[in-house]
Amino acid sequence: MRVIAGQYRSRPLRSLRGMDIRPTSDRLRETLFNVLCAGNPEALAGSTWLDLYAGTGAVGIEALSRGAGMVYFVEASKAAAELIAENLRSLGISAGFKILQAEAAKSPGKLEALGVVGDFVFLDPPYQMREEYAKTLSALAGSKVLREGSMVVAEHEKKFDPGEAFGGLLRFRKLEQGDAALSFYRHNRS
Repeated sequence: MRVIAGQYRSRPLRSLRGMDIRPTSDRLRETLFNVLCAGNPEALAGSTWLDLYAGTGAVGIEALSRGAGMVYFVEASKAAAELIAENLRSLGISAGFKILQAEAAKSPGKLEALGVVGDFVFLDPPYQMREEYAKTLSALAGSKVLREGSMVVAEHEKKFDPGEAFGGLLRFRKLEQGDAALSFYRHNRS
Protein backbone atom coordinates (compact mmCIF):
# COMPACT_ATOMS: atom_id res chain seq x y z
CA MET A 1 0.00 0.00 0.00
CA ARG A 2 1.36 3.40 -0.99
CA VAL A 3 0.45 7.04 -1.55
CA ILE A 4 -0.66 7.34 -5.19
CA ALA A 5 0.09 10.97 -6.11
CA GLY A 6 1.01 14.40 -4.85
CA GLN A 7 3.65 15.49 -2.37
CA TYR A 8 4.09 12.01 -0.81
CA ARG A 9 3.75 10.04 -4.06
CA SER A 10 4.95 6.40 -3.97
CA ARG A 11 5.73 6.53 -0.24
CA PRO A 12 4.67 3.34 1.61
CA LEU A 13 1.92 3.13 4.24
CA ARG A 14 1.66 0.45 6.91
CA SER A 15 -1.35 -1.65 7.85
CA LEU A 16 -2.08 -3.89 10.83
CA ARG A 17 -1.89 -7.66 10.63
CA GLY A 18 -4.72 -9.82 11.90
CA MET A 19 -7.23 -7.00 12.36
CA ASP A 20 -10.41 -6.24 10.50
CA ILE A 21 -8.76 -3.40 8.61
CA ARG A 22 -9.34 -3.55 4.89
CA PRO A 23 -7.50 -0.58 3.41
CA THR A 24 -8.97 0.99 0.30
CA SER A 25 -6.95 -0.54 -2.53
CA ASP A 26 -4.41 1.62 -4.35
CA ARG A 27 -6.40 1.19 -7.56
CA LEU A 28 -9.74 2.20 -6.04
CA ARG A 29 -8.11 5.15 -4.23
CA GLU A 30 -6.61 6.29 -7.53
CA THR A 31 -10.03 6.06 -9.20
CA LEU A 32 -11.64 8.02 -6.34
CA PHE A 33 -9.17 10.88 -6.61
CA ASN A 34 -9.28 10.89 -10.42
CA VAL A 35 -13.05 11.40 -10.19
CA LEU A 36 -12.75 14.10 -7.51
CA CYS A 37 -10.00 16.00 -9.31
CA ALA A 38 -11.47 15.48 -12.81
CA GLY A 39 -8.25 16.56 -14.50
CA ASN A 40 -7.71 19.53 -12.17
CA PRO A 41 -4.82 18.78 -9.79
CA GLU A 42 -5.72 21.88 -7.74
CA ALA A 43 -9.31 20.71 -7.10
CA LEU A 44 -8.55 19.64 -3.52
CA ALA A 45 -6.34 22.59 -2.55
CA GLY A 46 -7.18 23.80 0.94
CA SER A 47 -10.20 21.49 1.31
CA THR A 48 -11.37 19.98 4.60
CA TRP A 49 -11.78 16.19 4.73
CA LEU A 50 -13.45 13.81 7.14
CA ASP A 51 -12.00 10.29 6.83
CA LEU A 52 -14.48 8.14 8.76
CA TYR A 53 -13.65 4.53 9.69
CA ALA A 54 -10.15 5.71 8.75
CA GLY A 55 -8.32 2.39 9.34
CA THR A 56 -4.78 3.03 8.07
CA GLY A 57 -5.55 6.63 7.14
CA ALA A 58 -4.72 5.95 3.48
CA VAL A 59 -7.56 8.02 2.00
CA GLY A 60 -7.01 11.03 4.27
CA ILE A 61 -3.25 10.85 3.73
CA GLU A 62 -3.84 10.75 -0.03
CA ALA A 63 -5.99 13.89 0.34
CA LEU A 64 -3.19 15.63 2.29
CA SER A 65 -0.67 14.56 -0.34
CA ARG A 66 -2.87 16.17 -3.00
CA GLY A 67 -3.25 19.49 -1.20
CA ALA A 68 -6.09 19.18 1.32
CA GLY A 69 -5.80 21.81 4.03
CA MET A 70 -7.15 19.72 6.91
CA VAL A 71 -8.08 16.08 7.43
CA TYR A 72 -10.00 14.71 10.43
CA PHE A 73 -9.29 11.00 10.81
CA VAL A 74 -12.06 9.28 12.77
CA GLU A 75 -11.33 5.76 13.96
CA ALA A 76 -12.83 3.77 16.87
CA SER A 77 -9.92 1.32 17.25
CA LYS A 78 -7.06 2.53 19.44
CA ALA A 79 -4.56 0.36 17.51
CA ALA A 80 -5.73 1.74 14.17
CA ALA A 81 -5.66 5.35 15.47
CA GLU A 82 -2.06 4.75 16.58
CA LEU A 83 -1.27 3.30 13.14
CA ILE A 84 -2.64 6.43 11.46
CA ALA A 85 -0.38 8.55 13.69
CA GLU A 86 2.57 6.30 12.79
CA ASN A 87 1.84 6.57 9.04
CA LEU A 88 1.64 10.36 9.31
CA ARG A 89 4.94 10.48 11.26
CA SER A 90 6.68 8.23 8.74
CA LEU A 91 5.79 10.72 6.00
CA GLY A 92 6.90 13.70 8.09
CA ILE A 93 3.36 15.13 8.28
CA SER A 94 3.07 17.11 11.50
CA ALA A 95 0.22 19.54 10.77
CA GLY A 96 -3.06 19.72 8.87
CA PHE A 97 -4.75 16.80 10.61
CA LYS A 98 -6.51 15.69 13.76
CA ILE A 99 -7.07 12.08 14.81
CA LEU A 100 -10.30 11.45 16.73
CA GLN A 101 -10.69 8.08 18.40
CA ALA A 102 -14.47 7.80 18.20
CA GLU A 103 -17.26 5.80 16.60
CA ALA A 104 -17.83 7.22 13.13
CA ALA A 105 -21.64 7.24 13.35
CA LYS A 106 -21.38 9.38 16.53
CA SER A 107 -18.62 11.65 15.24
CA PRO A 108 -20.72 14.28 13.41
CA GLY A 109 -21.86 15.71 16.77
CA LYS A 110 -18.28 15.78 18.08
CA LEU A 111 -16.99 17.38 14.89
CA GLU A 112 -19.86 19.88 14.91
CA ALA A 113 -18.90 20.91 18.47
CA LEU A 114 -15.38 21.64 17.14
CA GLY A 115 -16.86 23.84 14.39
CA VAL A 116 -15.74 21.46 11.64
CA VAL A 117 -17.40 21.72 8.22
CA GLY A 118 -16.21 19.22 5.63
CA ASP A 119 -15.89 19.72 1.90
CA PHE A 120 -15.35 15.98 1.39
CA VAL A 121 -16.29 13.03 3.59
CA PHE A 122 -15.09 9.49 2.94
CA LEU A 123 -16.57 6.56 4.81
CA ASP A 124 -15.55 2.97 4.59
CA PRO A 125 -17.01 0.83 7.39
CA PRO A 126 -16.08 -2.85 7.54
CA TYR A 127 -18.19 -4.43 4.80
CA GLN A 128 -19.91 -6.83 7.20
CA MET A 129 -21.21 -3.87 9.26
CA ARG A 130 -23.84 -2.88 6.68
CA GLU A 131 -26.03 -1.07 9.23
CA GLU A 132 -23.21 1.45 9.76
CA TYR A 133 -23.80 2.96 6.32
CA ALA A 134 -27.34 4.14 7.05
CA LYS A 135 -26.44 5.20 10.61
CA THR A 136 -23.45 7.25 9.51
CA LEU A 137 -24.98 8.74 6.35
CA SER A 138 -28.12 9.73 8.28
CA ALA A 139 -26.03 11.27 11.08
CA LEU A 140 -24.03 13.26 8.54
CA ALA A 141 -27.17 14.44 6.72
CA GLY A 142 -28.68 15.69 9.97
CA SER A 143 -25.56 17.50 11.16
CA LYS A 144 -23.89 20.83 10.49
CA VAL A 145 -20.59 19.24 9.45
CA LEU A 146 -21.80 19.36 5.85
CA ARG A 147 -22.44 22.53 3.88
CA GLU A 148 -24.43 22.97 0.70
CA GLY A 149 -22.47 21.09 -1.96
CA SER A 150 -20.34 18.98 0.41
CA MET A 151 -19.54 15.62 -1.15
CA VAL A 152 -19.75 12.32 0.71
CA VAL A 153 -18.26 9.15 -0.77
CA ALA A 154 -19.04 5.70 0.64
CA GLU A 155 -16.95 2.68 -0.27
CA HIS A 156 -18.94 -0.55 -0.15
CA GLU A 157 -19.25 -4.01 -1.65
CA LYS A 158 -20.52 -3.99 -5.21
CA LYS A 159 -23.31 -6.41 -4.23
CA PHE A 160 -24.54 -4.08 -1.45
CA ASP A 161 -26.40 -0.82 -2.01
CA PRO A 162 -26.15 1.63 0.92
CA GLY A 163 -29.12 3.68 -0.42
CA GLU A 164 -30.02 6.57 -2.69
CA ALA A 165 -30.87 9.31 -0.20
CA PHE A 166 -30.39 10.21 3.45
CA GLY A 167 -32.16 13.48 4.25
CA GLY A 168 -30.38 16.10 2.17
CA LEU A 169 -27.69 13.65 1.02
CA LEU A 170 -28.54 12.44 -2.47
CA ARG A 171 -26.54 9.90 -4.47
CA PHE A 172 -25.57 11.23 -7.87
CA ARG A 173 -23.10 8.58 -9.01
CA LYS A 174 -22.16 4.97 -8.34
CA LEU A 175 -18.87 3.60 -9.63
CA GLU A 176 -17.99 -0.10 -9.52
CA GLN A 177 -14.49 -1.54 -9.63
CA GLY A 178 -13.82 -5.22 -9.01
CA ASP A 179 -15.79 -6.34 -5.95
CA ALA A 180 -15.96 -2.80 -4.53
CA ALA A 181 -18.04 0.25 -5.37
CA LEU A 182 -18.06 3.95 -4.55
CA SER A 183 -21.34 5.80 -4.01
CA PHE A 184 -21.05 9.58 -4.38
CA TYR A 185 -23.51 11.81 -2.52
CA ARG A 186 -23.92 15.57 -2.62
CA HIS A 187 -25.42 17.53 0.24
CA ASN A 188 -28.42 19.71 -0.58
CA ARG A 189 -30.02 21.63 2.31
CA SER A 190 -33.28 22.43 0.51
